[in-house]
Amino acid sequence: MRLLVVEDEVRLAESLKAGLEGEGYAVDLAFNGTDGLWMASEHPYAAIVLDILLPGLNGYRVCRRLRTAGNSTPILMLTAKDGELDEAEALDTGADDFLSKPFSYVVFLARLRALIRRGGSSRPSVLRVGDVELDQGTRVCRSGGVPVPLSVKEFSVLWFLLSRPGEVVSKAELLDGLWDFASSPDPNLVEVYVSSIRRKLGRDVIRTVRGAGYVVGRG
Repeated sequence: MRLLVVEDEVRLAESLKAGLEGEGYAVDLAFNGTDGLWMASEHPYAAIVLDILLPGLNGYRVCRRLRTAGNSTPILMLTAKDGELDEAEALDTGADDFLSKPFSYVVFLARLRALIRRGGSSRPSVLRVGDVELDQGTRVCRSGGVPVPLSVKEFSVLWFLLSRPGEVVSKAELLDGLWDFASSPDPNLVEVYVSSIRRKLGRDVIRTVRGAGYVVGRG
């Protein structure tokens, strides 16, 4: 059973790896959010241990992007912060459990085992709004039952919007959820992809709410 630990404190990461391997797990390490997101997206894990205060992308963004992409791997978040607001934000971004540093390794191991036993929270692999259907497993988009080819980023943008039907989603939220800010993305990129999706699926699929963002479904 393979686990991913995303933690920038090298000594702590290696200590967790040694302890978990002693319990019989295989463990991969990532020391920043960008690498952690890539590894979690490319490889199947039984669970992910994810620090919040990470270089590159913080744990909140990593978790949000994984959930937006339909990844339901159980996530245990670690942070040096403490308080109800931090815990609430961790859970709101899609984490399954939360543990503040410093923590007891015995408690950490028990919480992690409990997550693995429960598995990931149930999350839909297919989203439907009107005549549009997105299948996360096959990465296929259909409109009226007919397959419509979408690029990887077009699929991600549409999945993000369809996962929040009837809600107005701002450009900033789309950029935060789908782009790496280290690359300084241009906000106009969102308009480019939305326009491309509309050409393929029809203008009414994504509606613009002037000054606020975009909405699919009933708004």
